[in-house]
Amino acid sequence: MKKDVLQNLKGKSATDLSKELQSAQDSLWQLRSDVQGGKVKNLKEMRKMKKMIAVIKTIMEENTSKK
Repeated sequence: MKKDVLQNLKGKSATDLSKELQSAQDSLWQLRSDVQGGKVKNLKEMRKMKKMIAVIKTIMEENTSKK
């Protein structure tokens, strides 16, 4: 993941992060259904979305532990 994306996520509020998380989870669900339907052949996109979700959850946890 690029540093500018990571810095951008760290600068967001908790509500913005939860919206980003929901969006990423929706995208992952859509990718999974497309893979099962045979529409998508690039499985690296799923891996990227999983990593993005993990990063967002980690940042959210860091923000709650600081308080």
